[in-house]
Amino acid sequence: MLDLKMGFSDVINYVIYDNPISKSATNLLSRKISGSTSAPSVTVITEKVPLWKLAAENGPFIRIAGVMGATAVALGAYGAHRSYPKDKAHELKPVFETANRMHFFHSLALLGVPLCRNPRVVGTLIITGTILFSGPCYYYAFTGEHKFGKLAPIGGTILIIGWLSMVV
Repeated sequence: MLDLKMGFSDVINYVIYDNPISKSATNLLSRKISGSTSAPSVTVITEKVPLWKLAAENGPFIRIAGVMGATAVALGAYGAHRSYPKDKAHELKPVFETANRMHFFHSLALLGVPLCRNPRVVGTLIITGTILFSGPCYYYAFTGEHKFGKLAPIGGTILIIGWLSMVV
């Protein structure tokens, strides 16, 4: 029976194996295969590993995601309320918004890094790519200088490689 105090893995286990429909389908299928009239026994083995434990084993990426998310919010608030030069506002504000959006998305993506096969590689690529992409964009949006502009495409490429490394 479904209990309101069940954990996520218990709910999944119930939906897949322990609900009345799954039990009757399993019984029917196993009787047809074996030709038996007795009810089969099904043993479900689940290992419960808390996400914080998994994250602790795979590096500091959850904490770094928290810091990156906080800086994305702080910079977002600053950039939204900042007054841009009137002659360049139409150019600088969209650059700032792109930097902030990418900063925030990749802060959230960093939360999933401990679940990857190679979390240190993926996490390092996402952090480096975010700094190299958003950093020069923020700098340009706040100062109007293109001093670090050549780093943004490199950061974007590193972010793409970081996302692809999640697949490998």
